[in-house]
Amino acid sequence: MNGLDDIEWTALRERLERARAALLSQLADDLDRSADVRAPAPHEAEASPADNASQRTLNALVHEAAEHTARQLHIVRHALAKFDDHSYGLCERCGELIGYSRLNARPEARLCIACQTLQEQRRR
Repeated sequence: MNGLDDIEWTALRERLERARAALLSQLADDLDRSADVRAPAPHEAEASPADNASQRTLNALVHEAAEHTARQLHIVRHALAKFDDHSYGLCERCGELIGYSRLNARPEARLCIACQTLQEQRRR
């Protein structure tokens, strides 16, 4: 089992469900904004090179925001899927309990503190 009691299990699942709903809403907004930014303005053909560069930068920023939101959504969906097979709360590397305090801080955590620390040290 994952070491979580029913109240902790339910609370964390509800937080992840709310996060998923918020991210879906944000992604829809990002995609709407992306469509709005890409739509050429009637006067765009006459825009200055600086205006065109600003528009390209804005397009890139909106696209980057949408990609970030999609990545976050993927992480939350992955965490929620772990509730189905009761592996939520277990480290994906060593299989040990992640611990409620860590999950409460980061409900989408995939690794225990020891494995997360080791992974971060390897990146340096």
